[in-house]
Amino acid sequence: MYLLETREDIIRIPPNRLGEQFQDLSAELTRESFEGKVDVANGYTLIVRNVDVIGEGRIVHGDGAVYQKVKFQALLYRPQLHEVVEGTVCEVMKFGAFVRFGPLDGLLHISQIMDDRIDVDLENQRFLGKDTKRELRIGDPVRARIVSLSINERSPRESKIGLTMRQPGLGKLDWIEEDKQSKKKGEKIEEKPEKPEKPERSKRAEREKK
Repeated sequence: MYLLETREDIIRIPPNRLGEQFQDLSAELTRESFEGKVDVANGYTLIVRNVDVIGEGRIVHGDGAVYQKVKFQALLYRPQLHEVVEGTVCEVMKFGAFVRFGPLDGLLHISQIMDDRIDVDLENQRFLGKDTKRELRIGDPVRARIVSLSINERSPRESKIGLTMRQPGLGKLDWIEEDKQSKKKGEKIEEKPEKPEKPERSKRAEREKK
């Protein structure tokens, strides 16, 4: 999920830049320090804005740099276990597909793509259902659920995120729409008009004739 949070942290201002305009420098170094970084507690920091300097900085002996406390707003992407996400198939492999959602990629194992036996066509970069004939290709938009989650703080792209599409309401977006239309058609077929009940006078007339 995407979140906008107010955070406080400390940045390092190197001694060779202490002569620059302090507010602008603090904002620049805050963005460099946190944008594009990921940690388990906060998730993936996408954008930093509205940076304010808090109090006076601290100089560490033998370093010469100023360690300054700052307050800022951060736009975060924080994936949650069991969260439903929408993304795009970005890679097709023999064992499954990688789906890009937000700034991260998740693995959709071949066993979690659909309720069907699947052929892998690496030459055409697609999966094909043997019975349903449904296809999944690079670039297809999908809806999936996060079923396993392990964030790599040093290298976010190497985070291990497992996905599934084998649950109601999940799958390639075209499949979801097809299922909705099929369900509507099925409901219409089941609805049979009831025969109108004959009025009481007609019933009496029929009895008298007999």
